[in-house]
Amino acid sequence: MPIKDYGVVQGKVFDRVLATSKNEHYHILLNRGNNPHRVAINTQSATPPSQVLFFSNPDFQHPITDLILQQGLALGYTPLASSPGGIALDFIRGNLFDTGAMAPLPATAAGANNDLNDQLDLTVRQAMSDTDAVLYAFGQHWVDAGGADKYFPEINPSTGIHDIHMNQGNPKGSFFGDNGVYQDGGLLFHFPSRNRWAAIFTAFQSQSFHTDDHTGNPLTAAGPTGPDQPQSNTPVHIAAALVNPQGGDPGKEYVLLLNTGAAPVDLSGWAIADSRKNKDTIGKHTLQPGDTFRVNLTGHGAQLSNKGGIITLLNAQGLKIDGVKYTKEDASTEGVLVDF
Repeated sequence: MPIKDYGVVQGKVFDRVLATSKNEHYHILLNRGNNPHRVAINTQSATPPSQVLFFSNPDFQHPITDLILQQGLALGYTPLASSPGGIALDFIRGNLFDTGAMAPLPATAAGANNDLNDQLDLTVRQAMSDTDAVLYAFGQHWVDAGGADKYFPEINPSTGIHDIHMNQGNPKGSFFGDNGVYQDGGLLFHFPSRNRWAAIFTAFQSQSFHTDDHTGNPLTAAGPTGPDQPQSNTPVHIAAALVNPQGGDPGKEYVLLLNTGAAPVDLSGWAIADSRKNKDTIGKHTLQPGDTFRVNLTGHGAQLSNKGGIITLLNAQGLKIDGVKYTKEDASTEGVLVDF
């Protein structure tokens, strides 16, 4: 079953404790003296290989940031429904970032900026020094009735959030029961005075990035599919979309597909999906090499919000072929295509 008490902890960063060879977690103290929480981040895997996959973006742009601010979250923990359309994270279905850009890093290593400690500390220290900065930490919440926190004794009872990593695609074994969709962990930092967001995402090399759309279990038992392995080698991509047509939107929005390969591709039964997983199915059509195909949205399926959103291309088996994101700013001008 999925992880329990999935949600987000929001607050100001006050302190941190680096990972060591004896403690594989990097710890962050949020909200000193006011609903304090500890954020515990894995820096190595209990399942080989030990190095954790890491991705960071100091200028993170995604419609989820506007959704987060619209929530008006209180300090501390907020439970989240593991479903599309909200702020629950899903590395595969949310088009949050290019998972192929993830790279394995050791927890600690000699030198500078070459391990998870260094990479995490870079953004965390920025948040500590910025009085306006806010951290949104996604994962599994805990409250330990056993007493004060080991790392930050002022938290009593120990309270915090962990599983700050991808929580799907685990192979059969100790963590298979934690699989689920729309329950991934991550760190999103908001720097209002700089008009900037930063994001950090991690995963384990033992996890698969091809997962069942309902259970989050790996789609193959042959071994993990890495973040740089597409679900399909089909060379069809979302090239552009008319998100904000002139006049009313319903029935005027469309998505432009491009075949970059050397062979025709049968698009019969494929679909365009939005952030809420509403879909428009593509009828019978073969896309020739080098050609584009305009998928007109009916207005009754996928909806391309002018406030920002995601667009996902699915094949006839429901596997993700391509996915893109666009912001409110991208969609601000009527009648102009958004290029991807």
